[in-house]
Amino acid sequence: MDFVFEDVTTGPSASGFGRLGDGRSFAFHAHRGELVVEIYRPRMAGPVPLPEDVVATGRRGLSDLDVHDARSLAAAVRDTVAAAAPVR
Repeated sequence: MDFVFEDVTTGPSASGFGRLGDGRSFAFHAHRGELVVEIYRPRMAGPVPLPEDVVATGRRGLSDLDVHDARSLAAAVRDTVAAAAPVR
């Protein structure tokens, strides 16, 4: 799956966003010891996703992840996107 990271902020409040090869976008952030990823449907109406735009979510722990290293963070986001569960 192709990934393009448009923004990655490292550190305890790590966050960022980007696009997948199929046209969907994603965002991630660190929250209470977890990496939280949301994947949005393609061709959203506006620049800010609404709750109904979320098509899949994924979470993983931060305990074994170096949130200060952009490459480690990007790899964890890729893995989390691959394992994301569809939202019902």
